[in-house]
Amino acid sequence: MISLNLLSEALFYLVSIPAVVLFGIAKGGFGGAIAMVSVPLMALVMSPTQAAAILLPILVLMDVLVVRSYWGLFDARALRILLPAAVLGVSLGYFSAEAMSVAYMRILIGLVAVIFGAHYLVTQSSQSAQPHSLAKGSFFGALAGFTSFSIHAGGPPLTVYLLPRGLTPLMFAGTAGVFFAVVNAIKLIPYSLLGQFSSENLLYSLILAPFAPIGVWLGRFLVERTEPKLYYGIISFFLALVGCRLLWQGAAEVYLGAS
Repeated sequence: MISLNLLSEALFYLVSIPAVVLFGIAKGGFGGAIAMVSVPLMALVMSPTQAAAILLPILVLMDVLVVRSYWGLFDARALRILLPAAVLGVSLGYFSAEAMSVAYMRILIGLVAVIFGAHYLVTQSSQSAQPHSLAKGSFFGALAGFTSFSIHAGGPPLTVYLLPRGLTPLMFAGTAGVFFAVVNAIKLIPYSLLGQFSSENLLYSLILAPFAPIGVWLGRFLVERTEPKLYYGIISFFLALVGCRLLWQGAAEVYLGAS
């Protein structure tokens, strides 16, 4: 637990404000995978668990802004497939919170993200849009809910499912926005049951909350001014990049745990 005097230290603001703004840009629909640098950034001055708990109320605020900004711009079919599975994934995350190895989860998600992101970067110019799949959507929806609950890493599984659907950038961003608005609202319940919302954590959330709209506005601004091919190239690049980081982090944690 970080102490209250940290609020007067420059390092807290140096890492936490960029972390919130980056998450907001991703929430606004631009380079969604970049959000995954936020928890590691804040983990420089606090535990990853506390960083995730502080961020969650801010993410809920961002979700409200994103849903309002993109209202009507979402793929209803995708959400009907993904959201029920995501609720199951969040539930599994809660009930396995004490037993699940975060390191192996990072390796799994990292591997999927690297393979899919690299594949899409190579083939996107010749790919045609693929229809929705109940089986794939249920799998990646559950995985997104599970990893979102555990390490705020639901972006890569959701991106893996949505990228081949041929959505416009605005539809992609709006669909992701509604998806995570529902998932993060549901996560408030198990996070509360696990005692993550202490008065101290909520104070930090309140102090950082004013930076949430800035990030969301920047994300929407960039989405509206980026050509679809470039937009999806950026999304795929960050997906592969974050996948590499997850693989490295997970492997390092497994190695240190075994040594």
